[in-house]
Amino acid sequence: MSAATDEILEKLKGLTLLEAAELVKQIEEAFGVSAAAPVGGMMVAAVPGAGPAAAEPEEVQTEFTVTLEEVPADKKIAVLKVVRAITGLGLKEAKDLVEATPKAIKENIKKEEAEDIKKQLEESGGKVSIK
Repeated sequence: MSAATDEILEKLKGLTLLEAAELVKQIEEAFGVSAAAPVGGMMVAAVPGAGPAAAEPEEVQTEFTVTLEEVPADKKIAVLKVVRAITGLGLKEAKDLVEATPKAIKENIKKEEAEDIKKQLEESGGKVSIK
């Protein structure tokens, strides 16, 4: 055995039963494996990803909403211009939107577009979030 595995083995020998049980649970969660007893006298290999988490694939977010959270008073005009350019709203509608923060600017858009809009609004002085 290597020095690293010898060291781990010695540390394991020093664990209490409660600590060992906790370690097993953490290993199962971290690697998606099961330390269940062999079934029917046969050894069953634990396959990573074969646990309960593998049954439900992780949902990937594909649509995002850009929300204008806050606009400093001295940056209102600059942000208003950017909002008009992004949304195509008229002056009054864009002004109402900017003054009603927090307010969604664009909804159900791709991540790249959301990040571009966020960058534009932040450069003009607005505080923005993407959800």
